[in-house]
Amino acid sequence: MIIFDLTCSADHRFEGWFRSAEDFGQQEADGMVLCPYCGSHEVKRLPSAVHLASPTPAVGRPPESDPLAAARAFIEDMIRHSEDVGTAFADEARRIHYRESPERTIRGVATADDCAALQEEGIDVLRLPRPKKREELN
Repeated sequence: MIIFDLTCSADHRFEGWFRSAEDFGQQEADGMVLCPYCGSHEVKRLPSAVHLASPTPAVGRPPESDPLAAARAFIEDMIRHSEDVGTAFADEARRIHYRESPERTIRGVATADDCAALQEEGIDVLRLPRPKKREELN
């Protein structure tokens, strides 16, 4: 199951549970997704917060007491489990969203304007800095 944060045209916010992103897309196209508060069929996905179980299997240890170390570990885990598409990020994110490329987690380089345009199209993106390694900080 996948949980999406949703909103309707009246700005009611709610969750929807679906088998997959494709399942949500099909139900939305068939007019089956509606606001539980007002019944509106004008529903769109909101950017969702990332959920990590604690401790994460990839990190393999309890959360760090040092927030910077925890953030660094999270970002490094995201990097290990995504495909680097470089400067083609915005284009590839669109191809994935419009099902012209296989669905997968990608990372790359995009400007703030690119990210804003993707979000306006309903494409969820998360901008993260790549923290420098400790030896690079000294």
